[in-house]
Amino acid sequence: MDRQKTIGTMSDADLAQVLSQVRAGDNDAWGELYRQYAPAIFRFCRRLLPAREDAEDATTEIFMKVRQKLGTYDSSRPFTAWLYKVASNHCWDTLRRRRIRQDLETGDLDTLPLEHPDPSQLERLQAEHTSKEVRTGLARLPDRARMALVLRYYAEMSYDEIADTLGVRRAFVGVLLLRARHQLRDALSGSGNENFQKANAGGAR
Repeated sequence: MDRQKTIGTMSDADLAQVLSQVRAGDNDAWGELYRQYAPAIFRFCRRLLPAREDAEDATTEIFMKVRQKLGTYDSSRPFTAWLYKVASNHCWDTLRRRRIRQDLETGDLDTLPLEHPDPSQLERLQAEHTSKEVRTGLARLPDRARMALVLRYYAEMSYDEIADTLGVRRAFVGVLLLRARHQLRDALSGSGNENFQKANAGGAR
């Protein structure tokens, strides 16, 4: 996925000026920053959180944090990378607070298929299904697997950034992504429904 296609089109010079104005307390500049970046952050949250209302609330809360933390932003790094980092941390904290994580990621390494979808196959899956179907498929994944998939292919985070966000070892990120791609393929094809239902039933409290 190309992050440039999913987020604001403001030039680097314009962004630097707007950020400077926001830091100076310019509400109009803040409104422009929000208009440019909020739609993409909402779509990001919508892929990670259970309901549209959750994504709407999260988007508002994320931008409140962005305004509070803007002084810590290092302008030598891409603003979108920092913004997605703030958003991913918020979403992951939200899922953890709700205690709805499905920690199914560590017990079935031996059952992984020898042939598994690579990133290009993931892109083909997305091209063959509607956004709603992909979102529904993502919702069937365990929280950590879904987070890893969206962080890697939507926010284009590195393995180190994903490991830091999710609190796992870097070496585990590749395993997590492999499993998540396989689970999404099964969810989109319908073949994984029974397994997901069993997993969810087994994890119910």
